[in-house]
Amino acid sequence: MDTVFSLGSGAGRAAIAVIRLSGPAAGTVLVEFTGARGAARQARFVTLRDPENGEALDQGLALFFPAPQSPTGEDYAELHIHGGRAVVDAVLQALSRRPGLRPAEPGEFARRGFANGKLDLSQAEALADLIDAETEGQRRQALRIAGGALRRQVEDWRAALVDALALVEAELDFSDEADVGSFDRDGLCRRLAPLCRAMQAALAEAPASERMREGFLVMLLGPPNAGKSTLLNALARRDLAIVSPTPGTTRDMIEAHLDLKGLPVTFIDTAGLREAADEIERIGVDRVLRRVETADLLLWLSPGGETEPAHIPGGTQVLKIATKGDLFTAPGGWLGISASTGAGLEELFAAVAARAEARLGDGGAALFIRERHRAAVASALLAVEAAEAREKDLEFVAEDLRSAARALGRIVGAVDVEHVLDAVFSRFCIGK
Repeated sequence: MDTVFSLGSGAGRAAIAVIRLSGPAAGTVLVEFTGARGAARQARFVTLRDPENGEALDQGLALFFPAPQSPTGEDYAELHIHGGRAVVDAVLQALSRRPGLRPAEPGEFARRGFANGKLDLSQAEALADLIDAETEGQRRQALRIAGGALRRQVEDWRAALVDALALVEAELDFSDEADVGSFDRDGLCRRLAPLCRAMQAALAEAPASERMREGFLVMLLGPPNAGKSTLLNALARRDLAIVSPTPGTTRDMIEAHLDLKGLPVTFIDTAGLREAADEIERIGVDRVLRRVETADLLLWLSPGGETEPAHIPGGTQVLKIATKGDLFTAPGGWLGISASTGAGLEELFAAVAARAEARLGDGGAALFIRERHRAAVASALLAVEAAEAREKDLEFVAEDLRSAARALGRIVGAVDVEHVLDAVFSRFCIGK
């Protein structure tokens, strides 16, 4: 096994940088660079020297974590040094010249931890989400899964499947024994029914957790000069869209990603809906109409509420916004705002946030955060339901239960899923 190293903190100028090492030579590297390996899990103040010429590279802290009690399950070390670019480059270059050391691949530290049982696949995925989290809801959700919530649930479900399978296998293997009674299919179904209900309930909540990662999508629609671009700039508190009294100024969709009361919400400014004046504007309007079907909420903007919503797919939530509230009075059923004075914006934020929370939750009850989790549980549920068929031979019932267990095992990486591992860990940064 190679020993790998990488910068584990952010690139660029910083007060402190952390360089991580993992592998059999991690302790030897500390001896070569600092003069001693040091006591396990204790920080030492050291002078780092280039082993080739003894030149001092920096002063900082060195820590050693012997296997298996380390983040990767291997011998592991950290160097906490000053974060200047020249210092970091000098230490990394000195490490790269040592025999047996090489730079880590993306996600290699996490993958080694997975291989050595320090975390399961769902926790590794959640760790990546935790790093990418931009809102409180995303942080809460990722931290829950990284803490093992999904793993524990999967283990409970698999334990129930193993118990049921044991009954079936006992009947298949020992049915001719005198002390083995007749098989109770009703009893098997009673064991499986709570499992089915639990998986069905979890699947029903899955879309909210998946959407928490992607965010709540809000599209701003309306006729030209309704104030869509002005509102987007006011929501984002910066000039993202060009504001002009000339109709058709907005030709393409402009996005603003916001943290709205801890939830990820994306507002999209769109081209004004009207008969296009030229080919480019027509393309912009066509793109808007295609994107509308993917939105969670549509804000229909109209000055003073003069124009009723149009081009709205059935079942899509619509909030009617009467813009230019400093000039017009909003009619009944419309929320009046003025982007120029700020009137009504807090009410708009609250209305959007309430709908986002209803769709995404708060992340505290998250279980499935990826489509592959949901697909695996759905597959397991189908297999368990098939096993409940009373007319089925027990050999096929046993295979159904084994199929369900294998499907659940794919979530945490308990079965051979090499292609899944490659996809998961390739998303990590180099030092993770």
